[in-house]
Parts: sequence; C-alpha cells; structure tokens
Amino acid sequence: MTFWTLEHIKGVCGGTWLARPEGAGPIEGVSIDSRTIRPGQVFIAIKGEKHDGHAFVDGAVRAGAGMVVVSDAKAAGKVGVPVLLVADTGQALLKLAQAYRRTLDTTRVIAVGGSNGKTTTVNLIHQVLGRTLRGTASPKSFNNAVGVPLTILNAKRGDQYLVCEVGTNAPGEILPLTRAIEPDIAVITSIGREHLEGLHSLQGVVQEEVSLLTGLKRSGVAIVNADAPGLMESARPLIAGEGRQMLSFGFSEKADLRLTSTEQTPDGLRLCLNGRTWFSLPLLGLHNASNAAAAVAVARRLGVAQEEIEKGLAGASGPPMRLEQIAAGGVRFINDAYNANPESVLAALKTFGEVFGSVPGVRRVVVLGDMLELGEQAPDLHREVGEALGACTWADHVILVGRLSLFAADRAMRTLSAERVTLLEDVEGPGAARAAGLLRPGDVVLLKGSRRMGLERIIDARKAISPPMLAGAEVKPDKGGPPVAKR
Repeated sequence: MTFWTLEHIKGVCGGTWLARPEGAGPIEGVSIDSRTIRPGQVFIAIKGEKHDGHAFVDGAVRAGAGMVVVSDAKAAGKVGVPVLLVADTGQALLKLAQAYRRTLDTTRVIAVGGSNGKTTTVNLIHQVLGRTLRGTASPKSFNNAVGVPLTILNAKRGDQYLVCEVGTNAPGEILPLTRAIEPDIAVITSIGREHLEGLHSLQGVVQEEVSLLTGLKRSGVAIVNADAPGLMESARPLIAGEGRQMLSFGFSEKADLRLTSTEQTPDGLRLCLNGRTWFSLPLLGLHNASNAAAAVAVARRLGVAQEEIEKGLAGASGPPMRLEQIAAGGVRFINDAYNANPESVLAALKTFGEVFGSVPGVRRVVVLGDMLELGEQAPDLHREVGEALGACTWADHVILVGRLSLFAADRAMRTLSAERVTLLEDVEGPGAARAAGLLRPGDVVLLKGSRRMGLERIIDARKAISPPMLAGAEVKPDKGGPPVAKR
C-alpha cells in the first residue's frame, strides 16, 4: 500500500473533506512551516503558542503544498488543493507519524529522553552511527508534541536507524510520544530537578521520564543512567517480559558500561569504560562522559565496530549552546546557556572550575541567569546554586542575571566579596552591554541560564564593543597548564 495517498491520509487522520479537487498532484511528506514547505508536501496547520498555522494556509499553497489539513474551516478558503478538516491538527500530525513509523520495518528506532544531555546524546549517537549506517536524527531540539512527529515523518524508508529526542514539561507528555515512536532502544540520559512547575518533585520527574520505556517494542532494550536517583528501580517493572532488556551506564559500580576513569582538559575528554577501552571526546564536562557511554551502548547494540565508535566520538561536535566555546572580542566564552536546572548548573560550574580554575594568567568570570519553570521550589533551588557558587574560590567575578538570581546572590555573597559580584535585572539591550563591558581581553567566561534569559546576547554585545580577534586566533591557557582533571 502506498502511504502518501489522499484516502490513506484521511483514513489515518480522520476528519472530512472540505475540498477534494480532481487531478490533485502527487503528495509526499509533511510540513508545518509555509516558509520551508516543499512542493507536494502536506501542510498541517498547527496552532502554537505564538503562531497559528491557519494564518499561513494560502502561503503554503502558493509555495506548492499538495494538501492542507486544518481544524478551522474558515481558514482554508478556496485554495485549489485537497483540504481535510479535523478536530485537532496536532493529533492528526501525531497519528500520521505513528502510522508512518510502522512502515519503517527495517529501521532501528532509538528514543532519547532524560532531564539533561538529550540533545548532546542524540548528536553523539547520530555521529557515531552515521559513519557506517544511513539514518535520521532529531534536528536541534525537536522533542515535543510537534517536533517528535516531524522527526519520524522526516525519516526515509531506507534508513537503518532513526534517533528521536523526547522532552517533557508536565506529566503525561512523554506517553503519547513514545507510543508513536515505538522505540527498539530507549535511552534515559539523566534525572534532575527539571520543570518542577509541572512535574512538582524529583519523583515526579522520574515517573515522567521512565514512561518513555512503556513504548519499547518486544525484545527492545532500555539504556539507562545508573547514577540517576531512582531510575533503575523505576525502570525494571516497565520493561519486564517480552524479551526486553535493561543496560546501564555511568560511574556507579552497578553500571554495565562503567566509566572507570576520565581525564579532562580544555580540549575535551578521555574516558575509559570497564577499565579496558579508552575513547576521546572533544567536548567539555564529565557529564558528557556519561552521554558518550550511552552512545557507545547504542552503537554496540546496532553492531557498529569498535574502531568506528572510537572514530565517531573522537570527531564528534556538540550542539550549539551546550558548553560551546566561542571567541568574541578577545574573550573566550563557554556558552552553556541553552537551558538550566540545578543539576546542569552545578555540572557547568564543576566543569568550568576543573578545566579553567587553575589556569595561570586568566580571569574567570561566571554569568548565571535565572533557572525557570521550577515552581515553588525556585527560591530554595537558587539558594542551593548560590551556595555552590560561593564555594567557587577560583571565580574572579560573578554576574547574576534575573529576579530569581537574587536568591543565589544572597548565599553566594556570604563568601564572595561584594566587589566580585554584579547583579543585573536582564541582559536585554543595556544589560547585555553592561555585562560585556565588565569583561576584559583574555577572560574566560561561563554563560549558564534558562533559554528565556538570553545570556548569549552578552556575546553579541562583546563583539559590538570590542574589535574582533585576529582570524584563527584563540584564547588558550599557557603551555604548561592547566593540570589534567582526573576522576
């Protein structure tokens, strides 16, 4: 049966025809963006938080859409292509993805969830597998009720693997996504205090994240972090029976793939699994050693040769704004400002201190923004981060951004002198310029905060007020330092 026929799409999505013109052209693929739609694709008008796709139906058709799916009959008008009216376009997209996934019978499907490290782990898996296999992976952080279906629908029939990132903000969001993905392999990277506004507690986070495993196919494997509190215990009942297995990774002695040794330098990591096999990874942070171990577990499950795994990790690059190193205006930024929760902030501080804390002749600046979506626990969790920040004796200057960061400042300034701390309401316009103006050539600067804080504006502001560095030049530590941080 051909998947991309009008009647099959209607059968999957439900609904009624508003228009069914004769002689409709060939259809293949789905888009929700009139700016990037390709001729022949189905345009599904999704109602988002900021934009309603129904406002762009005409533009999508002018760009070549072969069919339109809407939930508002008036928005469709007379566009000259088949128009299907459904109750909920988001559900139509999910149903279409679930049906399409079931046509990928020769594709090994991998789902990646967890509180931190999802996008990095997806990238590592894709870069390792992609050396010898054909496949598709989630672009950027396509991990929600729209991004996951689009990732599935972007897969090609001949793909040998598909990697889907799965995120959540509230209870019950992962369940319909994992049912659509039906993973052969499900990875849970970590458990941390994320999105507590919706998930309420660490136990709530565990329950939501392990629901990823309910979609696991028969004979599938769950690959979970042995260091994550309560994760393995919660995972076991969900994978019992039907030939499913659990494989663990991490620093814990319980881990099947145990990180027995790590070495960290400004250029990246070396990590050893089970005391036998060493890998190099050009990313910062011991948490990325765990992400790499998860990628190794997936690659071995898919039969990738050891040599190819080693080469894939050694040549890997991280996603933007995850401990990404950027030179601007004579300053070396460590941009980890894609998002933030307590665990990821503490990990970033630890990494920054281990890598740059003892480098001679370098001024170390920490810029922390608010951690959002933490609900009633937000003040206490910011105080916890503030205490950790106060213990960072290597920090030469600290810039705290946002209203919630005042709670962090209260604790940090019990040990850090007032002249070492700057408080900013935001980094929009004047705030970004002020922060950038506090920096000096040769500084190494950590940026860490929630996405909506926009700390990367400081990089742009620095570029604007300081002449660019010489082409190819980098801010690097002296030849002799720092010592390798080992675990």
